[in-house]
Amino acid sequence: MVAIRKKTISKQTYYYLEHSFRERGRVEKKEKYLGKSLPQNIEELKKQFISEIYREKWFGLFDRIKEEYMAQEKMLPPSAQEKELENFAIKFTYDTNRIEGSTLTFRETSLLLEKGITPNAKPLRDVKEAEAHRSVFYEVLDCKKDLSLDLILYSHKKLFEDTKKDIAGKIRQHQVTIAGSKFTPSFPAEIYPLLMELFRWYRKNKDKMHPVELAALVHLKLVTIHPFADGNGRISRLMMNFILNKHGFPMLNIPYEKRAGYYSALERSQIKKDEMIFLQWFFKRYLKENTRHL
Repeated sequence: MVAIRKKTISKQTYYYLEHSFRERGRVEKKEKYLGKSLPQNIEELKKQFISEIYREKWFGLFDRIKEEYMAQEKMLPPSAQEKELENFAIKFTYDTNRIEGSTLTFRETSLLLEKGITPNAKPLRDVKEAEAHRSVFYEVLDCKKDLSLDLILYSHKKLFEDTKKDIAGKIRQHQVTIAGSKFTPSFPAEIYPLLMELFRWYRKNKDKMHPVELAALVHLKLVTIHPFADGNGRISRLMMNFILNKHGFPMLNIPYEKRAGYYSALERSQIKKDEMIFLQWFFKRYLKENTRHL
């Protein structure tokens, strides 16, 4: 969180921005001088200040991860690349669906998607949604177009057309709640204008913002708008990986076992209207998942 601090020296007041964060078990502080009076565009300056700190702390590491990742990919024969992608697709499908309540185990998901073995005594819906997710994942990666409402609607339709046909690919027209969350999603009348605002923001920032930050914020903004009756998390995570892959960065899987921290970061960010809360969580998770590329 960025705070405004004022210091008085010889009866003169000076204003600073200050940000505290934990680094290697110690609390570190960064500050930026604002002047003898508070600027009018203080909120914009706060965002610029955080961006500068992130650029120094995170973005260099992410760029190194990309370089090593791409170098390692070039050394792999095509068949090994395909196998690596398939392994990620299975793990991603398992975790993203399990987070949303699927009953399939990782082994059951693997046998289903690799060998076509349908698990016994498990809901057909969970089976079909696992198969659909893997299929949509590959389609999204093959998409040559940019992020758009059409891509989001198409992906949602393909994901649920066999299990929830009444909502598949359709913007919701009714109010929903999120079980166990204090956050209230957008009202139906707000959804379309908010989506248009999201795409305007995306077009403005897609070439300026670091791709890892861009992917995280698209995820956060889309899941906060909550445009669908169901599947908002899955679609948001798919679009997150669409952006990472499009820019040549390794994709991110959020493990089911880490869902508590993930949900907490999302909810706190949504309630406090502070994107930095989720970004901090996301950057740490991304770095941890990709330390092998450093």
